[in-house]
Amino acid sequence: MKQPIKTLMLSATAAATLLASSAGHTGAGECTNDTWNKVMSRGTMVVGVKADYKPWGFRDTSGNIIGMEADMAKAAADAMGVELKMIAVQSSNRMQFLENGKIDLMIATMSDRPDRRTLVGIVQPNYYTSGTNVMSPKAVGITEWEDLRGKPVCGKQGAFYNKVVSDRYGAKIIAFTGNAEAKQALRDKKCIAWVYDDSSIMSDLSSGNYSDFEMPLSSEDDNPWGLAVPLAEKECIFGNFMSGLSFNMHQSGKLIDLEKKWGIQPTQYLQKQNERFADWIQ
Repeated sequence: MKQPIKTLMLSATAAATLLASSAGHTGAGECTNDTWNKVMSRGTMVVGVKADYKPWGFRDTSGNIIGMEADMAKAAADAMGVELKMIAVQSSNRMQFLENGKIDLMIATMSDRPDRRTLVGIVQPNYYTSGTNVMSPKAVGITEWEDLRGKPVCGKQGAFYNKVVSDRYGAKIIAFTGNAEAKQALRDKKCIAWVYDDSSIMSDLSSGNYSDFEMPLSSEDDNPWGLAVPLAEKECIFGNFMSGLSFNMHQSGKLIDLEKKWGIQPTQYLQKQNERFADWIQ
């Protein structure tokens, strides 16, 4: 049974209060909670999100940032009882913005990697994932990975997806220097599909420029995404609060609802997490 957002806010707030009161008993006694205190004092949380990666984060006709991750940012601010300010970030600067205090929280399609955990506080559970998939003309009628065997498949030079799909399914990879060249080759029918990250493919499909194409397969080789707080606050109030919020959004099905709202192709990851964290009493 799905919980209303009010319930999520109350449970997350209660969890943070409990964590704050017990910090001295959990090894978090050195926490200064600077970011948490700053946010609560000024009554506004600054969140870094993508503004060029539809449907997770993009600008509407008025220039406002909207999308699935923008909605997550709003839910986080609401749970803390503060106003929300969103700042557009890119993959090249999102961690730097968090490290130097330009943003308080980052929800920006970032894969959870060991090297990144040394720079920013990526909280658990991971809220989303991306994986390997293909974009193909609907007319081709691809229904399973084995349909790629022996067929020409466009890829980007250096992408690890190329070797995986070649070794696993016998696809004949034609690698191009950039994504634009690979996708143009797909349009020119030099290959039957383009293999790449499914979130990037979904972004293309959502753009309206690929109405004759589809992402027909189940994604493989998940790379979970994580929202992040400043590294020093990962085990403190802020990090634990956001961890609880992420858990609640999985358990309640809110992330599944947001995925549906923004027309994102359903992922098995969210369904499995929803089942994994289900309330056993329900």
